[in-house]
Amino acid sequence: MSVGGQAVPRYSQIVGELRRRIETGELAPGDRVPSTREITKRWGVAMATATKVLTELRHEGMVRAVPGVGTVVSAPSRPGRTPRPAAARPGGPSDASSGQTSLTLGRIVVAAVTVADTEGLPAVSMRRVAAELGVATMSLYRHVADKDDLLVRMMDTVIARHPLPAEPPEGWREAIELAARQLWELFRRHPWLAPALSVTRPQMITSALPYSEWMLATLHAHGLDLRSAFTAHLTLLNHARGIAVNLEAEREAEAHSGLDSEEWMDTQEPALLTVLATGRFPALSRLATAGYDLDLDALFEFGLQRLLDGLASLLGESSAG
Repeated sequence: MSVGGQAVPRYSQIVGELRRRIETGELAPGDRVPSTREITKRWGVAMATATKVLTELRHEGMVRAVPGVGTVVSAPSRPGRTPRPAAARPGGPSDASSGQTSLTLGRIVVAAVTVADTEGLPAVSMRRVAAELGVATMSLYRHVADKDDLLVRMMDTVIARHPLPAEPPEGWREAIELAARQLWELFRRHPWLAPALSVTRPQMITSALPYSEWMLATLHAHGLDLRSAFTAHLTLLNHARGIAVNLEAEREAEAHSGLDSEEWMDTQEPALLTVLATGRFPALSRLATAGYDLDLDALFEFGLQRLLDGLASLLGESSAG
């Protein structure tokens, strides 16, 4: 397709078609728009192009992401509506003058988490969160200091949603397994969490402290000194986090390349087979022939059990000592 003798990019054509369907009411507010995978199948484009389509529509304010639902048509703005006055907060100005009648810290954090869950951490910005809420960007700064402050609150919120049980299992191994698997599930639910969480410069995340206390109390009660127990805790945390950082990285890679991990591996196979044909790597050749499916859940579980085996040995030595 061309306009004025110039070719129109494929993604622009798709954006135009979806925009027309929204403006004519064919897609009403709240209706789901095609997902990236549906766009790739229907229009025969790469995943990166499909992602660009939805990103463009979001920037235009025509669609928004809803966790557990997908991308839906946004409700039309009503510029003539008069905002309802809001009560002034003690020690701070009222939001009534700027029209931010219901802006709260909780709404800001939830909106930011939604963007991060659906599009990845790079998509989170003060401007983008404000656009999701339909408020002025500067109004967010009444509730959060900056993006770093917002990120800490995002992490605090998602971890707090999944507290540990009030009473741990009796066995140390069962207790450590429970906490480690719950942490892995958190990383699974929120792929941005692992890369956002720093080990060398730990953020003050209040809801994460019970995890540390759980690990320390469990291991110390079974013979480890507190320093060794904390080192074990960090080792287990880094095991889960180290595998989980691949979740966000894979999501970004798929969006940019249009290929999922299996499709990408298929493009690498000819080069690998050429190298293996030299006979220099017989073990790898046998593995390639047998086949290997990378499963991050299985990788996490395998490493967890081996780490717990090592801790069992260490705890046995401590008891003997």
